[in-house]
Amino acid sequence: MEPVEIEAKTLIQKSKTPSNDYVINPYTGCVLGCAYCFASFAGRQFGRSVKEWGDYLYVKKNAVELARKELAKMPEDKRRGTMLLSSVTDPYQGHETKYRLTRGILRELKAVEYPGLVRILTKSPVVTRDIDLLTSLPRAEVGMSVTTTDDKVSRWLEVRAPLASRRLRTLAELKEAGIPTYAFVGPLLPHFATQPELLDDLFGRLVDAGVGEVFMEHINLKRYIRERMDQVLADEPEDVREAYVQARTKEHREQLDAIVAELLDKHGLRLRFEEVVHHDDNDSLRQRLASSG
Repeated sequence: MEPVEIEAKTLIQKSKTPSNDYVINPYTGCVLGCAYCFASFAGRQFGRSVKEWGDYLYVKKNAVELARKELAKMPEDKRRGTMLLSSVTDPYQGHETKYRLTRGILRELKAVEYPGLVRILTKSPVVTRDIDLLTSLPRAEVGMSVTTTDDKVSRWLEVRAPLASRRLRTLAELKEAGIPTYAFVGPLLPHFATQPELLDDLFGRLVDAGVGEVFMEHINLKRYIRERMDQVLADEPEDVREAYVQARTKEHREQLDAIVAELLDKHGLRLRFEEVVHHDDNDSLRQRLASSG
């Protein structure tokens, strides 16, 4: 798959996600192609359907230049906001090794000594390439998305993403380098409700990798995502398929929440936002964060 190079008009956007003020997406699309990804709508501006998710990538070749210009224009008080890379793409997917857009953007953030928190969210070990820049920023943290410890499951649901075992090693490497880390357990896989020992193992492995805090989300099963998930679930055992059907119910989410609470306590992990986020509840979560200052 050959990426398409484009000229973007803007780069730094106001964020719609809780706890992030701004977001930078150096790419549109994501070749990792995770079956459950809510961002599969992102290519619609280029006429891409959700079924094509993972099969296209648009590279904002002027992203570093835009970062430089937009940071220069950003008022000092606005620079205190949290900057996320990225929300609807992986900033360290394979083509980053060629285009180096994320690295260039981090360099621009370093040049202005951006005082706000720079937050990375990725599934890729390529992030370790930029340890030098991340450690030189006033404030930075890296979140690694880890949904399972089973490489077979990660290959099943996350198609071309780095294996779960490699992501766990990456978290340990970042921690050893002195970079604050957290794990994004999102989505919280529905079959954990009937196999909690798998989540127990995941939490234990995260602690072993030096993680002390997790951000968790229930799976988003809106219609456009279910259409993709149905394809990968077609050959799975009945109990697994049924778990994904039940995942749409409040009762299922409450059951998983209880399992999560018990296992977090067992492993001494903190839960970011103090709850497992559900997409339908993002507005209320944002209001609570704003009221808490």
